[in-house]
Amino acid sequence: MLLKLKGYEPIIYERLDAPTDAGLALTLQANGLKVLDLIPGLVAKIPAREIAETVNYTALPGSERELLRLAPPSVLKEGTGHAFEGVRRPALIRTLVEEAQARGVPVVFGHQLVGLEEPESDSQPGEEGGVTVRFANGATDTASFVAGCDGLHSDTRRVLFGEEAVSFTGLARTGGISPFPEAFRESGLSAPMFNIYGDGVHMIGYPVNEREISWGITQREPEAKETWRAMDEERQKEFREGPCSKLPFGGGELVRTAGRIIKFGLYDRPELPAWHKGRAVLVGDAAHPTSPHLGQGANQALEDCYHLTRLLVAHNPSGAPPSPALLDAVFTEFEQLRIARTSALVKRARQHGELLAVSGADACRKRDEAIEAILTGGVRATRTGAAEHSDSASAGTGTGGGMRLVAAHYLDMLEHPFRAGESAI
Repeated sequence: MLLKLKGYEPIIYERLDAPTDAGLALTLQANGLKVLDLIPGLVAKIPAREIAETVNYTALPGSERELLRLAPPSVLKEGTGHAFEGVRRPALIRTLVEEAQARGVPVVFGHQLVGLEEPESDSQPGEEGGVTVRFANGATDTASFVAGCDGLHSDTRRVLFGEEAVSFTGLARTGGISPFPEAFRESGLSAPMFNIYGDGVHMIGYPVNEREISWGITQREPEAKETWRAMDEERQKEFREGPCSKLPFGGGELVRTAGRIIKFGLYDRPELPAWHKGRAVLVGDAAHPTSPHLGQGANQALEDCYHLTRLLVAHNPSGAPPSPALLDAVFTEFEQLRIARTSALVKRARQHGELLAVSGADACRKRDEAIEAILTGGVRATRTGAAEHSDSASAGTGTGGGMRLVAAHYLDMLEHPFRAGESAI
């Protein structure tokens, strides 16, 4: 849609036959929402729920308590223009497809990419040239360039750079969508993002509308299949009645009342030194797949969209079919800008995941202390709302200072790809 606004004529080819109901939910954060805001009226159409606060609990047996309750989304909104918003993934996809079609961007379903072909001598002077895309159904099309934004299982990545081995991280996530739990209402929570840290288990959740919470539980387990999928009815029943159904602070209630439950393994893919070859470039998870522990997957893909559009406009303001040399310059600058940032965030997400699902009382206590330190910089909020300062905390920081520290912890992610109101496209 950004390219369409800038005079290009994009067409979207999708391998699935229709918009998918797979997956659960995601958080749109300030960096992603700022990009979506560049499409006039789009953000208002997304059926998302703003997250009002974050609350963190330890479920370590014998030490169950609320670790910390803060309102960083509201603090971040002051600095970035947006809070966090939870949205069901299928609802977001439907909204984006409908908006693209309404703006004259064709979305063609049932076309799985199987090949890309470019002539050895791309074009003669005065000729347009291009790249031919081949699909599994026998169809072909020719374009001036291809942006492969086809996700974790990217066919574009495989065609450009070959098959790759993937490595299981040792972590798996199980999740679902459940009614808003009674325990939250009793605790005075209206629209929280919550974390429950247990022994060998971590649970996160957030609202996706006025009635429902999306949640995910990370555990160390034997290797699971990489693709998102529904568990069979028997396995779902076992999970609803298993150990996680007894999690405190509303976590167990969410597990017991979930509709469809899915499970997927978390995998690493090799980091690519380059994201483009010829007239084709990778974007989003196709280029830099990440674990979900920072909630940045979709938001980083939106940053990619912004910068790729910005660079195309800067190098090719007329929107005319770009030459191979121009595309190479654009794609190379895009990589130089984005590979370092996304690699750092992928690493940060992986490290955060390693911290979450630790086992054993001593390790869990150290984790809980580390979580408090990360979120407050040494300010430990009590259940009454007062603040206790560790020896390393600065005097006078207080709860408000703790929230400012939380905001600072996130701002390095969320101030990108541009400061509010300062877009370059």
